Amino acid sequence: MDDPLIRFPGYSLRRAANATGAELAGRLAELGLRQADASAMLLIGTHPDITASALGRQLDIQRANMVPLLKRLESEGLIERHAIDGKSQGLVLTAQGRKMRDKALHVIETFEAELLSRVPARHRDHLLPALNALWVVDNGDQ
Repeated sequence: MDDPLIRFPGYSLRRAANATGAELAGRLAELGLRQADASAMLLIGTHPDITASALGRQLDIQRANMVPLLKRLESEGLIERHAIDGKSQGLVLTAQGRKMRDKALHVIETFEAELLSRVPARHRDHLLPALNALWVVDNGDQ
């Protein structure tokens, strides 16, 4: 069937995001993780003591959705909170969380390499900058 919608970049982007997101979600599910769990653990590992609100802003997750995500990671023994000043709590990975983060990172890196291999070689160097230009507020090219 001829699809008149494929000429629209937004449509193609949404279709690509849905297809690849579902594929990655399936691979992470084998570890018992959701994409948001893995993303949170990667950021917490890179930024120990990050606050829940800063993590939510970085991941573009509403506060109401951060609460169950963090509770799930805490109950699985993957993260813990500790006081970083009089009123804020920082998030850190536990030893078990670091191991799980490493497993998730391996899954993600393998998936991303496979994903990039689907893109014609001549477009690979331009793909990520083009995608980031669509959502990064200040990408320095303005």
